[in-house]
Amino acid sequence: MKNVYFLSDAHLGSRAIEHGRTQERRLVNFLDSIKHKAAAVYLLGDMFDFWYEFRTVVPKGYTRFLGKLSELTDMGVEVHFFTGNHDIWCGDYLTRECGVVIHREPLTTEIYGKEFYLAHGDGLGDPDKKFKLLRTMFHSRTLQTLFSTLHPRWSVEFGLRWAKHSRLKRIDGKEPDYMGENNEHLVLYTKEYLKNHPNINFFIYGHRHIELDLMLSATARVLILGDWINYFSYAVFDGENLFLEEFIEGETKL
Repeated sequence: MKNVYFLSDAHLGSRAIEHGRTQERRLVNFLDSIKHKAAAVYLLGDMFDFWYEFRTVVPKGYTRFLGKLSELTDMGVEVHFFTGNHDIWCGDYLTRECGVVIHREPLTTEIYGKEFYLAHGDGLGDPDKKFKLLRTMFHSRTLQTLFSTLHPRWSVEFGLRWAKHSRLKRIDGKEPDYMGENNEHLVLYTKEYLKNHPNINFFIYGHRHIELDLMLSATARVLILGDWINYFSYAVFDGENLFLEEFIEGETKL
């Protein structure tokens, strides 16, 4: 039985990350290290800091990462790509060129007999009205069409600058630390969702850039995956157990 892996929030291409090329190589090295052990890889959003796909144009860069995704799918490994709030604007390029499966909404799926609820996490339980408005705007087909009329050298530049500003306005460029299960929006959302969906065993999210592994009941756990900026963390399911790990070059065990 092969493993199933989950990771998120690499924010590749971010101008707020000084070690961007090293970061991408480390991610690619990780994917290379698991390619013979993986049945599937779930990328739970914000793998790019800004990705806007035009009909005949995609952002430059990311060749090592995209090449590795293509190698995995060519080998028969399922690669699932969830859009996050930084890479909402995926079209069909990643599917056609890299063979990945795109998910634009949370997914409930069975893996080796266990029920998983998978999502990036943005917009789930967050009461922030400003963020809700931005999210509605980002998902607007009309605004996307208008944005597409801009030349990529302006629109992509704008997106990268916006993303950089968004990260740098946080203290040390990091998300707030874990606030406790009674204050974490994703945990509160999950507890409420679990009331009507008691058969789900594992809830896995990205978005928050913290590592969290919390039991909600005797049969349900919630994991927040950290990121591939500071933690280089991932979850792995071997069919029986789910682990939250951090990747150290040359020392991947699972």
